Order: sequence, then structure tokens, then C-alpha cells
Amino acid sequence: MGTRERRARSNEGDRLLASLFEKSGAHPLEVAIAAVGGFGRGELSPGSDLDIVIIHSGSYRPQELSEIVNKILYPLWDEKISGRAIKVDHSVRTRSEMREAADSDLKVALGLLDIRLVCGGADLVAAVQLDSLESWRKNSKVRLPQLQESLLERHQRAGELAYLLEPDLKEARGGLRDITALRAIERSQAIAVPIEKISVAESLLSNVREALHIVSGRDKDRLFFQEQDKVAELLGYQDADLLMSDVAQAARTVDYILDATWYRLAHKGRDGGGRFLRKVRSTTLSRDIAVSNREVVVSLDADFALDPVIGLRAAASAAQLGLPISMDSLARLGESLSSGIGALPDPWPREARENLISLIGAGSAMVQIFEALDQEEIIFHWIPEWRSVRSLPQRNVLHRHTVDRHMVETAVHAAALTRQVHRPDLLLFSALFHDIGKGNEEDHSERGERLIEPIAARIGFAESDIAIIKILVKQHLLLSATATRRDLDDPATIASVLEVIPDLQTLELLHALSIADGEATGRAAWTDWKASLVADLVARVTNALTDNTVAQQPELSPEQRSKAELGELAVTIDDRGNLYAIEIVVSDKPGLLSTVAGVLNLLRLDVRSARTKSHGISAVMEWIVIPDPHAPPLTEKILHRELVDALASKDSLAQRISDRIEAYAQLPTIPVPAPVVETFLDAATDATIVEVRSHDRPALLFGIGDIITKGNIDIRSAIVTTLGAEAIDTLYVTEINGGALTPERAHEVAERLRVALK
Repeated sequence: MGTRERRARSNEGDRLLASLFEKSGAHPLEVAIAAVGGFGRGELSPGSDLDIVIIHSGSYRPQELSEIVNKILYPLWDEKISGRAIKVDHSVRTRSEMREAADSDLKVALGLLDIRLVCGGADLVAAVQLDSLESWRKNSKVRLPQLQESLLERHQRAGELAYLLEPDLKEARGGLRDITALRAIERSQAIAVPIEKISVAESLLSNVREALHIVSGRDKDRLFFQEQDKVAELLGYQDADLLMSDVAQAARTVDYILDATWYRLAHKGRDGGGRFLRKVRSTTLSRDIAVSNREVVVSLDADFALDPVIGLRAAASAAQLGLPISMDSLARLGESLSSGIGALPDPWPREARENLISLIGAGSAMVQIFEALDQEEIIFHWIPEWRSVRSLPQRNVLHRHTVDRHMVETAVHAAALTRQVHRPDLLLFSALFHDIGKGNEEDHSERGERLIEPIAARIGFAESDIAIIKILVKQHLLLSATATRRDLDDPATIASVLEVIPDLQTLELLHALSIADGEATGRAAWTDWKASLVADLVARVTNALTDNTVAQQPELSPEQRSKAELGELAVTIDDRGNLYAIEIVVSDKPGLLSTVAGVLNLLRLDVRSARTKSHGISAVMEWIVIPDPHAPPLTEKILHRELVDALASKDSLAQRISDRIEAYAQLPTIPVPAPVVETFLDAATDATIVEVRSHDRPALLFGIGDIITKGNIDIRSAIVTTLGAEAIDTLYVTEINGGALTPERAHEVAERLRVALK
């Protein structure tokens, strides 16, 4: 079965109508029969209506016209097409009446876009066809918003085809009616629509609908459980899971093209404030990546072979801004990777890994980007293992989504929990891959542990991080299962968790992953009662573990101590290709960390990590930075000069940074969790630890250091880490004259930071 069979049924309907038309006595120039809708497209499924319009010139008297219509319609009740009784949906109108009906009824207007002559007056049908198309295009500014609103109402009613256990193939989001909508948008000529991209999806959904009509013997479009196996067998599938996987993928393709089309239509020729532009503006984000027409675009001059990270950089930038990537850029990237150009090295460079984490950590904004990477099959070049879970159904009442979409949704929920952990990168990565082991008979947690190790190694995680990731993937159900099935007052229960969870950092990660996984599964799987039980279990296990979450002060090498004792400004730069490793030895003074961070920011260097420690009269600072595309070539001489100038006049530095931050404020932002500021009074000798967990932003470290310095507090050591788009800054601070802060002073500085970072 397929297009040929549906076309054959349509042809059979044409022949039958032509025969009845001839017998009716209708004048072939004054009356015509036209097919509309699916029949008009020549796509007649076994249970579909015969949608026809009888068009007349108006020359017949009402009684005469009624007799002609009855002679055509009445015999149809006794006829069959392909052995099935015929259902007819008809209307009888003149050309002007057709115009009026189309103008007042969106459904009629859509149906007439597919009008086709069956028999009779060809000029009558051609005139209505011309009227319909001209009216649709002329009134597209009104009609397309009406169409979009009708789709949204239908989607809310029918749900998402890709993720429903018993979907409606026609009405649900991503179904056959949405394909009709895409054709209507294309015919409006308001915007180009890549109809060719949905041809496979349309064929698949039409074939499944046809098979459903056959096995059920009814004109139904909802694919119930009891019919899925029969439909799968008729279409030659091994089982219903494979059928539903293909159905889900087809629906996702339709949904992806429809979403992209509406977005481009809404922002066509407009700026960020919705104003029409004579010329499209472009804002550079990073090397070969810009925002143009409210889309992230990759430069036409970009060399994918020389810059294999560009795809991930574009994806991360788009997700963090809440904007889509242009379809043209995605197509070029996909073509490049398919031809073997621009493959990422093994292991990935640090920039690639951090951009992946930035993408995952963007919350709900990452969904459309990840879906685009999936639809264009780009993600499989980066993570081939993803293909095995693509659109893999989970046919049980607890899960709302396919396996791959569930993991994406888990990452979305994990992004809201990044302030609760000290390694947000490990949480986000594990969330996205926690069910990677699903798809065969083996226990998915054990299989996942085995699969995740080479993935994490290829992406560039350290061995110690991979060990934690393996635990998270293998044990992602541990806390939920233990909390709901074991006695929490029994010491053996706590001991069973301690056997597999080695430290507090892993426990906090596993707790956050359990919450994200449960929330992504749905309220049926993650209730307030279950959440409270898991929290109780975590609290009990925490009491038995030693805190290893606060970063320890860096240790200086003998060579670094010797340099520090000289008390002279010394700069060393190690150019590592896409990043610089910088060592700065400089006379210590209040506000030093903020000043150096500000200089690096003005030199357009993105701080990825920093480790600083005071020694005697000097401070030794180690920085890892990534230059942006407009950064001048960095030399030790340039950095030395900029540091000297900044240390002499910090006020001027602050103004320049303020101006740069203002420029970034023009770009859109996505919702992010509130920053977390914690102080630890007894975790260090003669110092107080201030820990800031925040979303990264321009000059963040400069601002944090400046606030602390203005409180007459000295930063003696710092461990700064940027993980994707998340920043964790651990600062060992003292009073200016030495000594730890009092509880009141610690509270004061924490509050100042919280207010400033909102």
C-alpha cells in the first residue's frame, strides 16, 4: 500500500463521478465536479470521504439544478470504491458563492487550495482555482495568523503525535493536517517552505493511516494500542515499537519544519523589537557566528575543516540566547559533516566540550536547538550513540516521551538545578545521557554505564570525572528505588547507598539527577511524597559522608614561590591554539583579582578557569582564557602593558568594562536559576570561604571581585571555574589586616553579592 493505491482509489472515484455526471444530463460547460482536500490531491485512503464541490454557472433554475445534483449524489450511496461504501461530503455553489464561502470560512479556503477538476466545465473549476489562490495570497497577512491560531487550538486538543501512546495521525501536532498547513503557507508565497523535507514523513504517516483504515475496517485516525501490532504487521514491521518509532520521527520532522516556518515568518525583516528593517542587521557573537534576522547564522566564509568546533559553538550560542539556528547554516554544517569535513578530533578539545555543556544547560531553550541538530542528523556525527535511542518509544503510562526526548527533558529540568551542585557540567551531561542504555533486553542502567565511558572520554572528560559520570548513569534510579522500597530507619539502608556513593559531591549530583529524571517523567512518577522520601534519604546519607564539595586553595610550586618573592610583575603566556594559559606574578593589593579579570575581559578573553594565591608581597595567578574573534593577538608585552595601566587607574578600567557590558545587553537572554552565594566560616584556617555559583556573563568575575573589595575585604586565594555557561567561584577572603571574617561580616558580603548578581 502507499501513494499508488491511494491514487488508484482517487482515479476510481473520478471514473464513478464522471459516469454519474454524464448520466445526470448536466451541460458540460455549465456544471463541473471538482475534488477538494485529500481527494483533490489524489490521496484517497480507504475510509476517507469523497470531498467534492459541484460548481455551476447559475444558468439553471433551482429545481433543474436540484435534479442534476440528486442524479449525481443518490446513486453514490449504493456504490463502492475498492470494496468500501462511499461517504460523500459535498457542496453546490457558483463561482461567486465559492468566493464568499472561502472568505468567511478558513476550512473552505484551505480545501480549495487543493481543488482539482474531475469532470464537466474545466473553465468553471479553473476560475475558482484562480480565485482561491489569489485570495489566499492577497489576504495572507490575515489568513496565516488565523491558520496558526487554529493549529494551536487543535494541538492543545489532540496533543503531540510524536509522544502520545495512542496518537491521532491526522489531528495531533506533527500530523497530516499540519502537512496541509505547511502547503498552505507555501502557497501564500509569504515565505519559502522546504516542503521536500517532509515528503518522507508525509508518505509514512499516510501509509500508516491507510493501514489503520484497513485493519480496523473503519474511517478512524487514532492509532489505539490494540491496532498497533496489526498495522505494524501489515506494513512489514518486525514489531509495533519499530512502527511507533518511525511514526514519532515523522511527526517530529513535520513539527520541526512547521515551527521553523512560523518563526521565520514572524521575524521576517524585523529587528529584536519587532520593527521592520530596510536592511537586516547582524551582530557578531564569536568567530564566524552572528545573529541576523533573529537567527544564529554561521558565516558563509567559515572553514569547517579548520574550525570543527563551529557547529557546537553555534548551537551553544543559539541556546543561550534563546534563538534558533538558521536552516541554511544547519544544512551547510550537515553537508560538511556528511562529506567528512569538519569532524571533531578524538578527544574533543576543551572548547567543544564546554560548548556542549552550554547547549545542554540552556534549559527549555535547548530543546529546539537539539531537535534541529537531530532533524538535520548533525548530532549523530558528534555522538553516534544517540541514533540508537532516536524516537525510541516507551510504551508505558509513566513515560510521556520517547527515550531521546525524555533525556532532553531531563536535561532541561537539570538546568534548573545547577545551583544545587558544585559540578553542573557533570549533572547536565549525565542528565542528557542517563538512559542511553535503553533499546535492548539488557538492564539499561548497566548497559548505560558501559556505553557512557567511551562517550565521556571522547568528549574530553578527565578520568576522575568519567568515574563519577559512570556512577550517575548506573545508579540514576538508586535513590528513588531505595527511598520508596526500603526502611530509612534501618542502618543497612544507609549502608547500601554508601557502598556505591563515595562522597558528598557524587551524592548531591545523584540527588539532582533523580529530581530531574522524575520531573521529566511526569507527576505520576515523581510526586511530592516521593520527592520528600528521597530528600530524607539524602539527608541521612549526607551525615555519614565527609564534605568534599568546597574547592581547596591552590598550592604553589617552588618556582612560583621564587617568582613571588621577587615582587616584580611577570607575565608568561602559553598559546595552546584555541586558548591561552597565562601565568601572572604581580604585587598583591586589594582588588587585584577584579583588576586582572577586567583587563582580560577588555582584551576580549573569555575566562574559563583561574587559580590565584597570595604569597608574601605578591600573588601568583594562573588563567585559562579563550579569545573571541575580535581579540587582538595576545603577547606578553601587550598584557604586561595593559596590567600596568589598569593597576595605576582602576576607575578608567571600570568605565571601559561598563561600556562593553552595555553592548552585550542588546542581545536576548534566557531564564536562568538565581545565583547562590554561600559562606563557610570554619572550612579554612585564618580565612573565610565565599562560594558563588552563577550563570556566566560578561565581566562576572570583575564584578564579584569589585564588590568584595569595596567591602574592605581582601581576596587571598581564588579558584574560578567556568563549566559551559555556569560559573563557580570559590574565594578565600580575609579582613584587610588579615584574619577571617566575623559571621556578621560574612553575611554582609554575601548579601551584597546576591543583590548585585540578580
